[in-house]
Amino acid sequence: MRADRLLSLLMILQTQGRRTAQELAAELEVSERTIHRDIEALSIAGVPVYATRGPGGGCDLLNSYRTSLTGLNEDEVRALFMVSIPAPLAQLGVSQKLKNALLKITTEMSAAPQYLEQWVHQRIHVDVVPWFQPEEPVPHLGTLHQAVSQDRRLQLTYQLHFDARAKWVVDPYGLVTKAGIWYLVCSREGKIRVYRVSKVLAAKALDDHFDRPEGFELAECWKAWCSDVEDSRPRYSVKTRVSVELLPHLRSYFGVSFDDLYKQTDSQEGWITANLHFETLEAARNRLLGYGRAIEVLEPEALRLSIIDFASQVRDLYSD
Repeated sequence: MRADRLLSLLMILQTQGRRTAQELAAELEVSERTIHRDIEALSIAGVPVYATRGPGGGCDLLNSYRTSLTGLNEDEVRALFMVSIPAPLAQLGVSQKLKNALLKITTEMSAAPQYLEQWVHQRIHVDVVPWFQPEEPVPHLGTLHQAVSQDRRLQLTYQLHFDARAKWVVDPYGLVTKAGIWYLVCSREGKIRVYRVSKVLAAKALDDHFDRPEGFELAECWKAWCSDVEDSRPRYSVKTRVSVELLPHLRSYFGVSFDDLYKQTDSQEGWITANLHFETLEAARNRLLGYGRAIEVLEPEALRLSIIDFASQVRDLYSD
């Protein structure tokens, strides 16, 4: 998000000229302290930006400096408009701002940017919301977004299990949306935490600010957290005897192709022996019962007996 903010800051100074840190902070919805840090970052990157104090002072660029945003051809402009506004960003309330920004950027690049936008959107649509997933209410997303943008501490009331609640003060580092669900990445008691935004019962941005850790990268932090979650999931291994005719159907559930699964197995004529993985015994039983006689459980014995018991109950029910 900081890269976007630096670009926005640069464009404001280029198009509007000298602005005070207070004005820039209000327009970009951050603190004046953040503006001064961004000005310093632009200067270190070689952008001739400077700040003057006192009456009539402010932040400005050297008159001779201009960024080069021209030179895009029509295909590149069309590609730019393929970046449609996904539903999660609309929840943040920035969809119209993004649309306006795209039009402003392309005004000097093409004689008809609105025509190109319409042309693209009639041919390409990106839907990031998963099937059959109801939209989660996130009434406090705006407050979280404001605190994240301004590096302000948050006081949260969070829904725990069994209707329990907790109240914490956290340093909000960023917001992440995954499969249509919002998460808050923050620091509490010196440790990185991730909270589901829909479980935030109350949120209040505090007056005091925090300093983000040097070198913190939201994408890398999220990737590491997701990896830890996946590694910590329960793993229930099942040795099975599988009909080769079923292998194409297993791909949709286990995410492996026929060749990948076949390499992990010892084949017999018309059958293979494969090790499949589930979260729990119950999850394995419920899934494997649906495949009927196309999969036989060899190990563990507890799962084999459980499937026999359930199959017997079903047979007895329908035999009546």
